[in-house]
Amino acid sequence: MDPLGNLQFTTSGALIELVDKKVMVHLRDDRKLVGVLRSYDQYANLVLTQTIERLFHPPSKSYAQTDRGVFLVRGENVVLLGEVDLDTEDAPLSRLTLLPWSSLSALLASEKKHKHLEKQKREGVLFAKCGFGEEGGEGDAY
Repeated sequence: MDPLGNLQFTTSGALIELVDKKVMVHLRDDRKLVGVLRSYDQYANLVLTQTIERLFHPPSKSYAQTDRGVFLVRGENVVLLGEVDLDTEDAPLSRLTLLPWSSLSALLASEKKHKHLEKQKREGVLFAKCGFGEEGGEGDAY
């Protein structure tokens, strides 16, 4: 499949070639889903079956996964979608350690909280010294 072969076909209709194939979907909230694309609509809302959600923790070279079954993904939440090569899909995972979902998700939540606290400290310094502030939640940092 040549991804640049038909540049004018950039609407959700380009997904037709991925129906009934295994895909990986990266969502805005940083979740990664692997499943079979069964259907989509004009808004790129996706229906995945046999879905697995995976967590990755590169510093510890580990991952966790859990079955999610049928998954409906709102199109506006999709950051990236791609077909999974069935011949090579397990090779990257073989270099990682499989951990229990609960322990890895707790570790990632702890790291996320720590990063958030560090960001708040930096923003506090910027506000105190320069008057910069984040008004209305996301601000310009998004």
